Amino acid sequence: MTQYLLSVHMVEGAEEPPADVIQRMYADVDVFNKKLQDQGKWVFAGGLHPANTATVVRVQNGEVLTSDGPFAESKEQLGGFWVVTASDLDEALKLAAEGSQACGAPVEVRPFQDDPAS
Repeated sequence: MTQYLLSVHMVEGAEEPPADVIQRMYADVDVFNKKLQDQGKWVFAGGLHPANTATVVRVQNGEVLTSDGPFAESKEQLGGFWVVTASDLDEALKLAAEGSQACGAPVEVRPFQDDPAS
């Protein structure tokens, strides 16, 4: 089984849905998370605070530099993610479609690199 990152993208400054819609999305995501866990496909997941809460850390010439984030200057930022196991890309895409339906946002699918030690 390959692990895949299903990353949820949010548009900064987009109008927030009404409270009842947000509550339904949270409930739908909870159902999706439970399904992943029950099927043994769940590895880890999490929602993130807004991108303006990020801090970027870099090392230049041996000196640690920090700056307010986000790293990428873009209106679209990472809002949350799932790490799942799937037998192949097709299965990962199906899971991403379910996740997108649940959270109401686009979901990008990327496989993890194979572990060179294994």
